[in-house]
Amino acid sequence: MIEIERKFLVKSEAFKSDAIKKERIVQGFLNTDPLRTVRVRIKGDRGYITVKGKGNQNGTTRFEWEKEISVKEADALIKLSEPGVIDKMRYFIEVGKHIFEVDEFYGDNSGLIIAEVELEHEDEDFLKPQWLGDEVTSDIKYYNSQLSKNPFKTWKK
Repeated sequence: MIEIERKFLVKSEAFKSDAIKKERIVQGFLNTDPLRTVRVRIKGDRGYITVKGKGNQNGTTRFEWEKEISVKEADALIKLSEPGVIDKMRYFIEVGKHIFEVDEFYGDNSGLIIAEVELEHEDEDFLKPQWLGDEVTSDIKYYNSQLSKNPFKTWKK
């Protein structure tokens, strides 16, 4: 129930040729309070509701609880979500003993690509592929809950 992950920008689309799987994700947020985010997601042909707690100081660790629900329930809850539904394609790439999840965003967040890697502990070593860019783990603006409210298209370039 504790999630440890690091987030990075992606500097090229080279990851796509190494993907072992990909799936479309549509998600909305019922609550985007940083102390307790409640997310509803349709991932492929499955629905989920997830509660995430506040992250630690460097953003790598936080409480996460997730339960599978029907796609029909997820769709109904997404319609009740706060404005700013997230639409993205997630690619899964094996790098060493880790799986990177790379999200290519669509809609208002088009042009943004973020990679995440889940770890066993905060200071765990992992291989960094060539397409991995700057780390943004502690930058809250890259959280999906924040991208729903302040999408990438509105950022000053």
